[in-house]
Amino acid sequence: MGDYDEDTAFLGPSGPYFWTTFFLINLIFIATGFNGLYIIFAGATPKHHCLIPNVNLTEEWETAIIPFRIVNGDKVLNQCSRYKLDVVKSLSAEGYIPGWDINVTNLEQEGCLDGWTYSKDVYHSTIVTEWDLVCDNQWKVPFASSTLFMGYLIGSLISGQLSDRFGRKTVVFISLGCQWVSMLLQSFSWSWQMFCITFLGVGASQIGIYISAFVLGTELLSKSMRILFTTLGAFLFYCIGYMTLPWIAYGIREWRTLIAVLSTTNVVYIPFWWFIPESPRWLITQGRLDDAEVIVREAARRNKVEAPSVIFKEFEKMPTRKYTMLDVIKSKNIRCITLMCLVLWMAINIGYFGLSLNTSNLSGNPFMNCFLSALTEVPAYIGSTWLLKKCQRRGLLSFFLVLGGGVLLLIQFIPDTLQSVALALEMTGKFGFTMAFGVVYIYTAEIYPTVLRNVGMGICSSAARIGSITAPYVIYLGSYNKALPYILMGSLTIASSVVNIFLPETLNKDLPETVEQMQKCHRNNFSNILGGSFEIPTFGPYFGRDLKLHGEAFERKTSNITNEKRGRCR
Repeated sequence: MGDYDEDTAFLGPSGPYFWTTFFLINLIFIATGFNGLYIIFAGATPKHHCLIPNVNLTEEWETAIIPFRIVNGDKVLNQCSRYKLDVVKSLSAEGYIPGWDINVTNLEQEGCLDGWTYSKDVYHSTIVTEWDLVCDNQWKVPFASSTLFMGYLIGSLISGQLSDRFGRKTVVFISLGCQWVSMLLQSFSWSWQMFCITFLGVGASQIGIYISAFVLGTELLSKSMRILFTTLGAFLFYCIGYMTLPWIAYGIREWRTLIAVLSTTNVVYIPFWWFIPESPRWLITQGRLDDAEVIVREAARRNKVEAPSVIFKEFEKMPTRKYTMLDVIKSKNIRCITLMCLVLWMAINIGYFGLSLNTSNLSGNPFMNCFLSALTEVPAYIGSTWLLKKCQRRGLLSFFLVLGGGVLLLIQFIPDTLQSVALALEMTGKFGFTMAFGVVYIYTAEIYPTVLRNVGMGICSSAARIGSITAPYVIYLGSYNKALPYILMGSLTIASSVVNIFLPETLNKDLPETVEQMQKCHRNNFSNILGGSFEIPTFGPYFGRDLKLHGEAFERKTSNITNEKRGRCR
C-alpha cells in the first residue's frame, strides 16, 4: 500500500479542514469528561440516622433515642441503630428523663426498623437516599460504581472490533446514541438493579465514544496536528468536561434530574455527523478508494490547495502473521515483563479512580473538592508531556508512583483538625497518579515491539479495567477505618514503583518492529518483550486509553515517542 501521509502531503501540515476536525472531535471528549464520574454525586451518602416515627415521645427522648459518640468535640449520631423504640416509648410515657433518671447507654439497641432520615444540606436526593443503600446495604454503592467500569471492560473489548467493521465515525455516533439512551433510562430507574444494568450500558458506550473518536481524530489529522491531538488535545478537553461536572451537580442536587440533564449533552453532537468525515485510512483498508478520495479532495478544497489527479496509488496486501495473547506469555522473560506491566497498570488505576471517587467523602465542599481534583490533572498532563521528551521513563514513573503513594501514606498521620493539609496531600497524590498515567502509556507502548504491541497493550488495558473495578471497594473500606483506603492504595503504589525498576529503559531508543529486535535491544533487561499490531498511546486515565489503530493496511510511526528511524537499537 502507498504511504497515506505521503499521498496526502499536499494538504499541508494544517489548515481550516484540519483545525475544524481537531476542535469538533475534541468537543466530543468534553461529554466523556462529565459523564464519566457523575456517580460521585449521584451515589453520595449524606449524613443520616434512624427514622423515629411519631409515637408521642417527649422532646428529650426524641433526641436521646439515637446513640452518639463524641469525635473531636463534635456529636456524631449512630447511623445504623437506635435505642429500642418500645422501651424508650414506655420510659417516656412514665416521665423518666434521659441522663437524669435513666442511663441511656445501658438500654438495648435495635436496627433502623422504620428506615432512615437523611440530611438535605448538600444533596436533595441520591441513589443512597432513594433505596436506603446504607448500613447492611451500603455495599451496593461501590458495586454500582463498579458496574460502570465493568462496562468499560466490555466496551473496550468490542468497540475496536466494531469500528474496524463499520467505521470509526459510525461507531462514535452510535455510541453517543447508546449512551444517551442508557443515561435517560438510568434517570428513570425504579430499582437499584436497573440502575446498575443501565450503568453497564453507560460505561460500554462511553469507552466506545472515546476509543473510536480518538482513533478517528488520529487518522484524520496531519502528522503534526496528530501529535498535538494525542498529547494535549484529547485529554485537555476531557479535563474541561471533568471540571464542569461539579458545577452542574452543584446546580442540580437531585440525582435523577442530574443524569437526565447530562444525557442531553449527547444530543448536542448530532449535527457533528455532517461536519466530521469518516476516516479515509479506514476506507482504504476496506477497498473504498473512491470514497476516501472524495473526502481528501474536499479537505483540499477547504484548505485551498490543489489536489493531484490521482491521489492514492494502488496497493497490494502483504501476507502477515497474526499474533495472539499466547505469543505474549510464551517465554518466561516475556511473562515477567507482562506481569510487571500488569501490576503497574492495576496500581495506577486503583489509585487514580480511588481518589477520584473519594472526593465526595472528603471534608469541606464536595463540589469544590471534585473541581480541585480535576484541576490537578491539567498541569499533570502538560508536565508529563514535557518531561517525557527529556527524562528516562523508568525513573520518571518510579518518582511519580512514590510521590502519589507516599503522600497517601502520610495522610493517616494528619490530625482531623488539619483537614486542609489532608486535602492538599490528597490532591498531591492525585497529581502523582495522573503524571504516572501520562508516563505508563508511553512507556508500555515503547517496551512492546510493533508485531505484538496491540496484544500487549490490550492485556495491560484489561488489567487497568480490573483495577478500576476494584477502586470503589477500596474506598468502601473507609467506612470501617478512614485510613484503610490510603494505606492500601499507598502501599500498592509504592510496591509497584519497586517493580518498575526491573523494566527496561526506552528513552532515545527506536521502537522495535520485531521480536528479534526487541530481544537484541533488551537482552540484559528481560529482553524477550513482545508487543502488538499498533497502538497510539495517549495520556490520561480515561478508561485505560486502550486506543487501537486497526487494519493491516494502516500501520504508522508514533512520532511523539520515537525518532524517525525505527527498528534498530542505538
